[in-house]
Amino acid sequence: MSNLTQIVHAPNGVTYRQPTGLFINNQWVASSSGRKLASINPATEEEITSVYAATAEDADKAVRAARAAFEGEEWWSVVGTARGRLMLKLADMIENQQHVLATIEAMDNGKPYSQALGDIEEVFSVFRYYGGWADKSYGQTIETTRAKFTYTVREPIGVCGQIIPWNYPLGMAAWKLGPALACGNTVIIKAAEQTPLSILYFANILVEAGFPPGVVNIINGRGSEAGSALVQHPEVDKVAFTGSTATGKQIMRMASDTMKDITLETGGKSPLVIFDDAQIPNAIKWAHYGVMGNMGQICTATSRIFVHENIYDTFVKGLQEYTAKIQVIGSPFEAKTYQGPQVSKAQMEKILEYGQVARTEGARIVSGGKIADARPNGKGFYVEPTIVCDVQPHMRVYKEEIFGPFAVLVKFSTEAEVIKQSNATDYGLAAAVCTSDISRAHRVASQLKSGMIWINASNNSDFRVPFGGVKQSGIGRELGQAGLDAYSQLKSVHLNLQLTEQV
Repeated sequence: MSNLTQIVHAPNGVTYRQPTGLFINNQWVASSSGRKLASINPATEEEITSVYAATAEDADKAVRAARAAFEGEEWWSVVGTARGRLMLKLADMIENQQHVLATIEAMDNGKPYSQALGDIEEVFSVFRYYGGWADKSYGQTIETTRAKFTYTVREPIGVCGQIIPWNYPLGMAAWKLGPALACGNTVIIKAAEQTPLSILYFANILVEAGFPPGVVNIINGRGSEAGSALVQHPEVDKVAFTGSTATGKQIMRMASDTMKDITLETGGKSPLVIFDDAQIPNAIKWAHYGVMGNMGQICTATSRIFVHENIYDTFVKGLQEYTAKIQVIGSPFEAKTYQGPQVSKAQMEKILEYGQVARTEGARIVSGGKIADARPNGKGFYVEPTIVCDVQPHMRVYKEEIFGPFAVLVKFSTEAEVIKQSNATDYGLAAAVCTSDISRAHRVASQLKSGMIWINASNNSDFRVPFGGVKQSGIGRELGQAGLDAYSQLKSVHLNLQLTEQV
């Protein structure tokens, strides 16, 4: 067997061939240094396999392959309708292998298998959605004078570097690949260090679907080496990144040297405002899902929960009871599991540290804040879902993104007060409101400084709707028709109709 492939036996009985190399020009290659990164199963703390880690030299090879494909006849000649057919075929093939892909993500990321299945369903749905857009890129004719004909066309940006996170590995790749390919770009994806396996397996599906060499290239590696090289490469025309705000700022600085087009989807500390006229059972359900779903590892988590003083005690008790009932901790492959492990030991320790910070700063932990007692076989990076009350705006747990199943509850009195508190943050990715007053819902939504607002819900995003934030939560939008704007650019053409000078 090739040293670029390994047979993997998953805990649910699935056996498959896992690529471990760099995917460049539709071929698997080892890294130039030979160095590897271990991929750890966070539920067992055991190594699944190791993958080759790209160097700057490898990133350069991937970029050059993407550039050659972008400028070559084989991809340029694939018009929108044909690109759409390729993407629809790809979507069908992903759906046919949904079971294997979900298995890989559950094992590599730690999320429950049932949730991973839902993630992969979104992946093939996103490719179908953008496959339908591939031949619907329209320009305009613009009347100027009778002496010329003026029009605009939409064109691909070129070579796109895309850096994806570990919380939704293949999902975030689809969000970026879908519109990029629909618009005719070529791509280099840098996989997350913690979760490279599903996107590598996906690469072989791309080849089988018929995508030409160099159109999509996938490299593993550390952000400080492979990621930095990709962002700074002069032949990369655009960079799209999902991850932390701190890293997003570094990418902006690096990309500025060559004035690249950028799309950034970064951090958040999103508020959920629950008024005293809200239907409390519904508010509890969405408050729980908004911060405890996907082990709390979601950028739009509504982790600052503002509750009106009239219902505060009732809500806290209800959320505690609901969490204890719903939040079953266990192996990702157990059907009853709601919460799997955090993605890594470092992430687990970060969440536990915030529990100590909350105690030190005077907040009250009503549940959680420690390693879960229900760890299967006493192993894995499991933490208890944590609910913290009596939180004040000066506290770190109020201000900082924790990225775990960690809810902080704040009491408020008036609408004006809670709007001010909700907006008093550097972030602006999302926000949510629970109320039975539809006028209030719209009024408050209009005043919250966030890119996305949910009313009587939380975190029920949809791939047909634009996704993105304001302030330090990012630049640009992904998904929906707006996602196409991030991967295309307008060209204006002025045709002179008066070829001879009038005398």
